[in-house]
Amino acid sequence: MTLKPEILILKPIYAPTMAALERDYVVHKLWEAPDSQAFMQEVGAHVRGLVTTGIIGFTRTHLEALPKLEIVACFGSPRGTFDMEGANARNLVVTTTPDVTAPSVADLALGLMLSLMRGIGEGDRFMRAGKWRANAPAVGREVGGKTCGIVGLGQIGAGIAKRAESFGMSVCYHGPRSKDAPYRYYADLHEMARSSDCLVVACPSTAETRGLVDARILDALGPEGFLVNVARGEIVDEHALIDALEHKRIAGAALDVYWREPEVPAALLEMDNVVLTPHIGSTTRELREERSRKLLANLSAHFAGEPVPYRFDEAEAGRRR
Repeated sequence: MTLKPEILILKPIYAPTMAALERDYVVHKLWEAPDSQAFMQEVGAHVRGLVTTGIIGFTRTHLEALPKLEIVACFGSPRGTFDMEGANARNLVVTTTPDVTAPSVADLALGLMLSLMRGIGEGDRFMRAGKWRANAPAVGREVGGKTCGIVGLGQIGAGIAKRAESFGMSVCYHGPRSKDAPYRYYADLHEMARSSDCLVVACPSTAETRGLVDARILDALGPEGFLVNVARGEIVDEHALIDALEHKRIAGAALDVYWREPEVPAALLEMDNVVLTPHIGSTTRELREERSRKLLANLSAHFAGEPVPYRFDEAEAGRRR
């Protein structure tokens, strides 16, 4: 009888994918170990495959603990989290599951904007608390006729712009340079924030964008303005945001990303003028199933001695960044 290859999974992924992996391989789950270092020493000598995610990636420490490692299979795409120098030194096969997440993230951005400005989340809590018989619900804001300022007009930002237009919003954008787009460009983010009713953060996290939306930008957005962040938590100064919300210097915020995920500041959890989601921009069944199919195909091909269909292209990833 042929022994199943042993693989190590760094964190839980899509449940049907997990079930398929446990059917086809001997699976070791790092997150279940009370002492991860001791667990790696115990199973590391037998592990031939490593399964990770784009956010976690893999480090030199992971590689050094797995002397028989042959393949790293990523569920998703890397976010600068792959130690490719270490992987290349070992001639490891590194795979990803390329997909297009921009439409899903853009959909969520509009959903958050609508929930925030129309008070959908607040209305849901109002109903569940049994307040409707004795009280009137809070008054929401119209979305049509408002100005949506988008920070970063990449694929996600362009998708948000298209969707915002369909709701009757005017669109403008800020970025490092103007683009061939039918929207007003602001080189100065402060100026755009002053002109926006809703500021949507959709840019990459870089050294230049970390902390980009700070107290000064939030004050420019003003007490009638809303903030939506579907990019990365560190682009918005979280302390400044909490202060602006608490003192009503902005009208509200909707967030899908945070500084220290999965930790969310208690102050945000307690506010009625805040809508929170757990980083679900690309968390759809369709995307998860596509990633599952590609990850399983990568592992199956490798252990069958065949070329993997979705090998990580480091040069292409660098061009996209």
